[in-house]
Amino acid sequence: MDNNLSTISQLDHVDQGLRQFMLGIYNKMTVGLAVTGVTAWLAASYLTALIQSPLWIVFALLPLAFVLVLSFGLKSLSITAATLIFYLFSISMGLSLSTLFLLYTSTSITKVFFITAATFAAASIYGYTSNKSLSSWGSFLLIGLIGIIIAGLVNIFLASSLLSFIISVVGVIVFVGLTAYDTQNIKNDYVSNGNFYGFDNPEKASIFGALSLYLNFINIFTHLLSLLGDRK
Repeated sequence: MDNNLSTISQLDHVDQGLRQFMLGIYNKMTVGLAVTGVTAWLAASYLTALIQSPLWIVFALLPLAFVLVLSFGLKSLSITAATLIFYLFSISMGLSLSTLFLLYTSTSITKVFFITAATFAAASIYGYTSNKSLSSWGSFLLIGLIGIIIAGLVNIFLASSLLSFIISVVGVIVFVGLTAYDTQNIKNDYVSNGNFYGFDNPEKASIFGALSLYLNFINIFTHLLSLLGDRK
């Protein structure tokens, strides 16, 4: 009887810890998205000439530098440094996405944002609650992601509206799938004490989890905006 009570107590402790861990990740992601949105709006409002100049290429590539630092250097970074880089990345992403406010109406951006939020929430809840392992999705999603990148590079030269439409449709599917897949992996990583991603520090794991989910959200948003957004 005592053993059963001890087991129940341990499971309850893990469950409470997991909920706090996931809540911390969603909070970081939400703050990151808010920083990105405000930065994009301010840049579109006050730095129009700058983001329409060739210098914008620097803003477009800057987020990649922060992602690489966080992805490959997170283990060696302090929690303070990693958190700072995550929010600097959110600012750089806002600068990169500021052109969306010049291309699309504010109403359609707002509409697509809420559609994205609902889609993301549904996928993430599914990944968190599903008892079915989503590990088999990994190869399919990776192939889809590589395909999107290659097709996007090709379309820079082709400028095909049909190919752009196909990329956006496939992009939504792939990143919705990645949201569920990543959410389950983040959950499993906590339960396995960091065996999935190799972070023995829960705070560092939460920063990596927030980054992963943030990127999925942004990609769902931009692909849906391409499909549903009203251009100016």
